[in-house]
Amino acid sequence: MTQTQPVETIPTSRPAPVAVPTAGQPYEYRRAPLVEPDWTRFPGWRHVTRDQWESAQWQRVNCVKNIKQLRTVLGDTVDETFYADLEADQKALATMSMLVPPQMLNTMVPFAPMSTEALLADPVRRYMIPVASDRRTDWPSHPYASRDSLHEHDMWVAEGLTHRYPTKVLAELLSTCPQYCGHCTRMDLVGNSTPAVDKLKLTLKPVDRYDAHITYLKAHPGVRDVVVSGGDVANVPWRNLESYLMRLLEIETIRDIRLATKALMGLPQHWLQPDVVEGLERVARTAARRGVNLAIHTHVNHAQSLTPLVAKAAQTALDVGVRDVRNQGVLMRGVNATSADLLDLCFALQGETGILPYYFYMCDMIPNAEHWRVPVWHAQQLQHDIMGYLPGYATPRIVCDVPFVGKRWVHMLTDYDRERGISYWTKNYRTSIESADLEALNKRYAYYDPIDTLPEAGQSWWHAHRDD
Repeated sequence: MTQTQPVETIPTSRPAPVAVPTAGQPYEYRRAPLVEPDWTRFPGWRHVTRDQWESAQWQRVNCVKNIKQLRTVLGDTVDETFYADLEADQKALATMSMLVPPQMLNTMVPFAPMSTEALLADPVRRYMIPVASDRRTDWPSHPYASRDSLHEHDMWVAEGLTHRYPTKVLAELLSTCPQYCGHCTRMDLVGNSTPAVDKLKLTLKPVDRYDAHITYLKAHPGVRDVVVSGGDVANVPWRNLESYLMRLLEIETIRDIRLATKALMGLPQHWLQPDVVEGLERVARTAARRGVNLAIHTHVNHAQSLTPLVAKAAQTALDVGVRDVRNQGVLMRGVNATSADLLDLCFALQGETGILPYYFYMCDMIPNAEHWRVPVWHAQQLQHDIMGYLPGYATPRIVCDVPFVGKRWVHMLTDYDRERGISYWTKNYRTSIESADLEALNKRYAYYDPIDTLPEAGQSWWHAHRDD
């Protein structure tokens, strides 16, 4: 008798795959094409045409300089509490007067309904239009904060010419900008006086100031690099700026020239004017012919600030022969002091505008800036967290500009008292005011974290020594 073998049943479908959980990445890149926000959403600009918007003259004429003008633009989209908050800041705390180009105001709350809450939370507003409630009341300023926190004025070798590094100088051609940032490191000199700060003034006529710079540079062949700044070079009449740059290019020992202008972002319309573009091309061609590196350094702190007009201005500069356009941002709480904010900004800079992420500075120890500043350990963590996402050449260095020392990568400190928030740094060169100081290279120089970020024991120590 033959036994029947059991028949194997073949399933007609595969079992559903079991989902395997993945950890994901701390940061997920998503390309975000640039968009010019609709300026007609503001009641005060409802009838502004594109031709007007893209006019540098219209932008300058319509800058917001006071609360009355801001009301005209915003209408009733924010309530009276905001204006009262702003007025309180301007009367007692602001170190910079208000000056906001329409281009910059248009990047605040760009794609959501405007409201008091939305404007208060906006990262661009937080540093361009600070209000009293932003600032700390326990420690509005660090005890060691100072008006000229980097001692640039002390290191002037001619009016407006700071010689801090052995081979580099900073040339401040003027003391105004097309826009005033609340955290400005040069708040001692730049902009109008405020109730909190009676500003220093440049006293020489521009032509005499420029002559003094050129005379010094010709007499000091060890200087090869000039940062041409202010203020902002976009406020120098172009023919005057071009003349100054051409004179620099005649000095054989000058090999690098960097133009510092936040206006590439804040007022890109300026850098797209035909006379400016044509003049920049003449300078760039002369620099290339003489083997001099000509670059533009701008200052963007948040991805919201990048629009197609900014990208067009940056690309135009590159098209006419400027070697590089680089960004130097500032780390600020409430603005960009997270790895996601920094990476969003860097990808937008490098991938969408052709601007190279270069530096992020820790906010300097100026008065009434403690609410913006971050501690050194936070900056170190941010440097760690942004590594590996961007191309190496486009990964910015986070630096601490240490008084009497200069820029140092945030991991270069020699000692760090985390409890009291005091880091110590060394240097390898003398500034122009230390030529006779034999011990300058053996000293340790201190930098201070914001006190509210310290552990309780550290905060207690500072309270006990507040009046020392």
